[in-house]
Amino acid sequence: MSGRAPAAGGGADPGASVRFFDTQFRAQLQSGELRLNPFEQAALPWLRGEVLDYGCGLGNLALAAAERGCRVQALDASATAIAHLRERSAARGLPIAAAQADLRDHTPAPQAYDAIVSIGLLMFFGCADARRQLARLQAAVRPGGIAAVNVLIQGTTFLDMFDPAQHCLFGRDELLRAFAGWTLLHAAEQDFEAPRGLRKRFSTVIARRP
Repeated sequence: MSGRAPAAGGGADPGASVRFFDTQFRAQLQSGELRLNPFEQAALPWLRGEVLDYGCGLGNLALAAAERGCRVQALDASATAIAHLRERSAARGLPIAAAQADLRDHTPAPQAYDAIVSIGLLMFFGCADARRQLARLQAAVRPGGIAAVNVLIQGTTFLDMFDPAQHCLFGRDELLRAFAGWTLLHAAEQDFEAPRGLRKRFSTVIARRP
């Protein structure tokens, strides 16, 4: 749903999820499917200044934010995604620095960004890694800046596709609890159809750091 790729690392097949998304991205590029997804649409109005798009995928949100005047650092594990975003941003002359990175263990500089976005990414890490990286992303937001985070919380074939030990379904209220003390700007749970008659449920939080 997110069109974003995780970092490589961990599990019996460390690159399985990255290869999966590389294939997905190539299919999206061939089909011309380059729209903002619902979570990106919710985040975009809140982005300003120096923005970190952590797990940017094909860069639809990074491009939209840069077109609104933001300066964007866009990171993803997929070489396909980063090459595509660099080409598109260069063609438009947009202030986007796109780089391939291992997001499972990347540490953004403290208080370096006015806004940080992580959509559909953290569940592709083991739970300990996901929670550590969420805390690192929060620490990289400047006082008065915002974080927009989206994770999967329920009901999908997700854990059938990859090594369950290296992927994480967040608890239903876990994301909200992680932002205790921040000013809540937006919170939502959204359901989407999944294979075998199941539903995918995502939790999205947009919050301002004190």
